[in-house]
Amino acid sequence: MPTLLLDRNAIRALMKMSDVINVVEEAFRMCGEGRGKMPAKTYLSVEHGDFRAMPAALPGCAGMKWVNVHPQNPSLGLPSIMAILIYNKPETGYPLAIMDATEITAYRTGAAAAIASKYLARRDSHTIGIIGAGFQAHTQILAHAELFSPISINVFDVSKAAVAKLMNAFPQFPIKNCSIQEAVASDIVCTLTPSHSPIIKKVWIAAGTHINAVGADAPGKQELDPAILKKAVVVVDDLKQAGTSGEINVPVQKGIYSIGEVYGTLAELVVGKKKARTDNRVITVFDSTGIAVEDIAVAKLLFEKAQQVGGYPSVDLIGIS
Repeated sequence: MPTLLLDRNAIRALMKMSDVINVVEEAFRMCGEGRGKMPAKTYLSVEHGDFRAMPAALPGCAGMKWVNVHPQNPSLGLPSIMAILIYNKPETGYPLAIMDATEITAYRTGAAAAIASKYLARRDSHTIGIIGAGFQAHTQILAHAELFSPISINVFDVSKAAVAKLMNAFPQFPIKNCSIQEAVASDIVCTLTPSHSPIIKKVWIAAGTHINAVGADAPGKQELDPAILKKAVVVVDDLKQAGTSGEINVPVQKGIYSIGEVYGTLAELVVGKKKARTDNRVITVFDSTGIAVEDIAVAKLLFEKAQQVGGYPSVDLIGIS
């Protein structure tokens, strides 16, 4: 059996945000029902960045993503985040596909945040605050536009060029280049920076705001004033990962915040084990570290689409006669 090879162009051709949202939400549902298997991601730090190994299995599929984060890469003409994914048949372990997972990472992260907003944001939410206008901002907008309409977008980034690029990419949406305080005044706020110290102050956050804290995805990173976490209803994608590498990791290690204060997981909201937003004045936070079941769910979707379309290259990788 040959191993299918899907490069970034193939992934882009096969990917559709509405489909990604559907399979990612279903992955959270399966995890909430105890049907997903996923050890916490493993980090390997190197001089200019880090690598992360992310294995997972869902019913009928398994695999592992190998992803890097190198913040200086854009100056070299490379994405700061790149990834490949090995997609296996769980019954035999045979590698069914090797695929570029850079786009998968961006799309499933945007999808997970939009799903969290679906359960945690106010139903009348229509303004999206984007803090950090890099590549992840694009998929946050795509995903939220699928679930919230109409939307207007308030963007802050220290790079005016990044903001201009984002505005040019989405002429169909009203996008305002504004201060960080103005962006944070939105109904839904997505923080997408590599910051290692808080950049969002508690006094800026209005009652009823929902925050998707996405940027803090490694030990030592944080974007929010810990006082926000103390006041908010906090939901995580994975409790262990969040405690060691998510938005809550620094406050937990400093003793400012405890794991026991976390309200629950997104999977618990999806399956109804925990209630979604019931109070329009409460502040909610989704601590998104990025979990491997999201990647495997999307890989399954893309593999099946590629099989249906046909014509993609393959290689006899294992060489079984």
